[in-house]
Amino acid sequence: MNNKKPIHSYYIMNIAIVGTGYVGLVTGTCFAEMGIDVTCIDIDKEKIENLRKGIIPIYEPNLDSMVVRNVSAGRLHFSTRLEEVLDNVEVVFSAVGTPPDEDGSADLKYVLQVAKTIGENINKYLVVVTKSTVPVGTAQKIKATILCELKKRGVDVPFDVASNPEFLKEGNAIADFMRPDRVVVGVESEHAKKVLTRLYKPMLLNNFRVIFMDIPSAEMTKYAANSMLATRISFMNDIANLCERVGADVNMVRKGIGSDSRIGSKFLYPGIGYGGSCFPKDVKALIHTGDENGYSMRVLKAVEEVNETQKGLLFNKFKQHFGGHIEGKTVALWGLSFKPETDDMREAPSLVLIDLLLKAGCNVAVYDPVAMTECKRRLGAAVRYATDIYDATTGADAIMHVTEWKSYRMPDWKRIASVMKSEPLLLDGRNVFDPDELETAGIKYIAIGC
Repeated sequence: MNNKKPIHSYYIMNIAIVGTGYVGLVTGTCFAEMGIDVTCIDIDKEKIENLRKGIIPIYEPNLDSMVVRNVSAGRLHFSTRLEEVLDNVEVVFSAVGTPPDEDGSADLKYVLQVAKTIGENINKYLVVVTKSTVPVGTAQKIKATILCELKKRGVDVPFDVASNPEFLKEGNAIADFMRPDRVVVGVESEHAKKVLTRLYKPMLLNNFRVIFMDIPSAEMTKYAANSMLATRISFMNDIANLCERVGADVNMVRKGIGSDSRIGSKFLYPGIGYGGSCFPKDVKALIHTGDENGYSMRVLKAVEEVNETQKGLLFNKFKQHFGGHIEGKTVALWGLSFKPETDDMREAPSLVLIDLLLKAGCNVAVYDPVAMTECKRRLGAAVRYATDIYDATTGADAIMHVTEWKSYRMPDWKRIASVMKSEPLLLDGRNVFDPDELETAGIKYIAIGC
């Protein structure tokens, strides 16, 4: 492999990120912020033109200003043609989508298309890194695809494949990238390890938290991590539902078990289920991987079942409260995104609740600080779009608190009670409000697991 560039400490690295979705755009922008020359690639010409103008396709706190700053500094570039930058970069990150197929498996067509383009056009050594969440064995498919294209060309160009799964939380992605708990990297050569060590070293000078391992283990780590977090959520929701039946308070139970250092308190909050682009997809994909290999992921199948049931919990409580007579009732939904600090509504509990309410003949008013545009794109005129939580609540029989935005934390309960219909009800899907305050204001309060 005599075409490899020596690893020195003084030259600026050039990398490409393929895919300008959530993972790709955050990754590319953060690398540029570290002083690396980054070109983000996407086949969507309109998206690329907008990014060049500083128009960001996703909502993530502070990302827009960081993109503008690094474009102005000449470190962050956008293009629609990967083949035009391959001679000038040392690393290509593949961060394209891996949507689930009907059977729950990850669709790798975009990942393999990137590999095909690389094989058709590389002329010098390159490290090809998978950033997308992909099943175990994908790196070998990528390698085979590149080798196939090189063979067609009749050339022998050295390259390495690697896996570098992302662990970004929507709403906190920049901090997660710049100050990570760990960076997991799967490699199969020492040279690839040196290249990726240098790439990540500037952000980890004081505590080098890169964990190198073999590629299959890196690919599995991402799925295992998300599946563990999903499991904790579903476990706690199962406990909350049982608490209601035996007279226990899940909030007390959570504190009791969370104080055990072996368990910890994170992801032990009861609620109305997980959503988003990662947990649902990754749990399904890991279940599918198990089935493909003759092993049933029994725990994860239960996790998924609990989660799907949990998304309709507030509707069931609402229906029970009114003795099943809910046709014509008006419900205000506080929150649409699957979690705060994002406009992402993929697999969001709000969509399940809205669907159940509309099918039951209810009227629905919604408000979310950032996800209103996304909701309009998805649902059109099926619901009323309020200007704030008070407008959403006006004339409502009940409130469903769906997403725990901080701006909802301390509302004027007396004002809310005054604009709602008689005997107002609040169903708290996140257990964040004080029951005494609601009772003082004359609002019936129903939470989860207590």
